[in-house]
Amino acid sequence: MDGILGIELSTAEWLLFLVAGIGTGIINTLAGSGSLITLPIFVFICGLPAPVANGTNRIGVLLQSGVGLATYRQRGALDLAGTPRLLTAIILGAIVGALIAVDLNEETMNVVLGVLMAVMLVVLILKPSRWIHDQPFDAKRSNHPLSLLAFFAIGVYGGFIQAGVGIFLLAGLVLISRFTLKSGNGIKLLVVFLYSIPSLAVFFWFDQVHLGYGLAMAVFQAIGAWIGVRWITQFEHADVWIHRILIVAVAAAAIKFLF
Repeated sequence: MDGILGIELSTAEWLLFLVAGIGTGIINTLAGSGSLITLPIFVFICGLPAPVANGTNRIGVLLQSGVGLATYRQRGALDLAGTPRLLTAIILGAIVGALIAVDLNEETMNVVLGVLMAVMLVVLILKPSRWIHDQPFDAKRSNHPLSLLAFFAIGVYGGFIQAGVGIFLLAGLVLISRFTLKSGNGIKLLVVFLYSIPSLAVFFWFDQVHLGYGLAMAVFQAIGAWIGVRWITQFEHADVWIHRILIVAVAAAAIKFLF
């Protein structure tokens, strides 16, 4: 397979792909920032330039989101009522972000993201009741022009660089639209799946995707997504654990981006 897909991996590197891929699929399903694991592997193990690693990473994101979404639907845990406008805003933003990403200024972006993650960590810790609640989805609030602008901005970021977008999506869906963490994760998977199609197409157009490495990682990410969704949909206290995992993921992301 190495020869067919244009990849060269040792047995140890394949094992790294397996562990990292499954772990990333689970993390991205429950919270986000799994790309902080896969991007360094594409750069330092596979030797891909940062822009190509950024594009290649979208293959796994697309596949894991598709598998996770299908599992959500199969288990009857996906409710899309009142979401078309916010979905449209995010997808349009993602296309804009992907077009910007072909000229990536990594150093500046890392500082900005590190600060944003630090702020998010404070919000997560200081008032957990905002995240763990049983309030109904607020369609009016979700479709307010300012809310749609916020979702558009999240889409721009997701199209620009995937790492951490799941956290920002969950923040918007839970804090703005009042989804629970469990239901918000299902919407998040749908959003990421939909915007990954046009953004991946942009990276392919600019020849910034390595198909072999992307597919190799994507297979294991899909397995992780399947495991993650099954756990979410059958565990009674999933929201509490998702909140805890979010805190860990956001803290790790802030450290990674800043240092």
